[in-house]
Amino acid sequence: MLAVPSSTLPPSPRIHPRTALVVSADRNFGQRLADILISLRWRVSVADSGSQAWVEAEMSTPEAVLTDTWLPDLNIAEFLTDFRERFPLVDMISSTGTADEGAPRGPYRQELLYALRRSQDSDSAAWHGAPGHISEDGPGTAPDAPGKPAILAAPPVEAGREPAAMPLTSFGSSPNQVGVHAGKEAGNDGALEPLPELIGKAASMLEVSRRIRLVAPRMTPVLVEGPTGSGKELVAEALHRLSMRSRKPFVAINCAAIPEALLEAELFGHTRGAFTGAVQGRVGRIESAEGGTLFLDEIGEMPLALQSKLLRFVESGELQRVGDNDTLKVDVRIVAATHRPLADHTKSGAFRPDLYYRLAVFLIRTPSLLEHIQDLGALVQHFLRRMGRNAPVKRLDQGAMAKLAAHDWPGNVRELEHVLERAAILAGDETVLTAREIDFGTSVN
Repeated sequence: MLAVPSSTLPPSPRIHPRTALVVSADRNFGQRLADILISLRWRVSVADSGSQAWVEAEMSTPEAVLTDTWLPDLNIAEFLTDFRERFPLVDMISSTGTADEGAPRGPYRQELLYALRRSQDSDSAAWHGAPGHISEDGPGTAPDAPGKPAILAAPPVEAGREPAAMPLTSFGSSPNQVGVHAGKEAGNDGALEPLPELIGKAASMLEVSRRIRLVAPRMTPVLVEGPTGSGKELVAEALHRLSMRSRKPFVAINCAAIPEALLEAELFGHTRGAFTGAVQGRVGRIESAEGGTLFLDEIGEMPLALQSKLLRFVESGELQRVGDNDTLKVDVRIVAATHRPLADHTKSGAFRPDLYYRLAVFLIRTPSLLEHIQDLGALVQHFLRRMGRNAPVKRLDQGAMAKLAAHDWPGNVRELEHVLERAAILAGDETVLTAREIDFGTSVN
């Protein structure tokens, strides 16, 4: 048999691994599906949340996305609509095996459905009920195998509360066709669950959580408006946690707490000798937030002269340290907050309208405590449990609770926390707080 010269042989076809993205908060399900796809020569990336899915997809557009019909951080209907807009050619399939009506049929659909069936059939002991339900086992305990994609654990379940099954239904173009988390409290009428940072299930609080979930994965600047003590910084922290910048710094600065003469240097940094007392150079808060989130609290208190310098940074992403002639490019996402009605202040000239419209691309309003007073009991329990980490947990009798309910709460949630802390101190070793220990004092803070 004659040897054929290698130069006359047709070139060997290069095998390009197909790429898939698995989106699941369930560790066991995601790991099984990823392993099976890898065995079928797929290159697999895994996300445990909607925000992480955006990061993975932006880094390397997958050919297929396989997702549960519930996400811990984003509304699944809104996630699918936005994802389909951004990636119109991606084959999107539910973990039930139902394809998204708005997505094209990919050439490997049957192979993906086969992987889904195998992932549901294998290790059936890890599943409760019929295939098509997410495991209720919660976070897996087995360590990740070397070289396999990391699957993050599902969200923790509150102590003493059984995790509810989350039925997987096919998703279509209508939000009503999308499976929702079956563990909702009765009376929510299908509303989103609140984020961990935000205590309370009043409609106004659920709206805050909804808006955070919608905008967190994006680069959009956010303005948080609300009365003092209503939790604006908690909103900023939640936005950072659910964003693709969550592993980078979250840097906060209170624009009302720093003297005007020092605020520019605090924000932008300064060089050595830039002003009296500047014995060495210093990196500013903006620069220290590189890659992460910059939270500008009480932005309405910023002097007009400094507002123009901040506007230049917001528009160009470049800053100039005090005393330096060079500019520096910095990548940060800006979240600003204020207790003032900034839109009205732009009309009076107290705040620059061009800066306002740059910062207020997306608005979130935190309600006063009186606007969600039905959450008072949940807030009280939350603060008492937190104070009980290093001491016996205290509780309120009916008289104390009635006194709290009758108060007008000018200092909002922050005032409630301080009132409870003061009451716990006044009670000494007593574990039951009475109306006698509820002292509102003279300060609203």
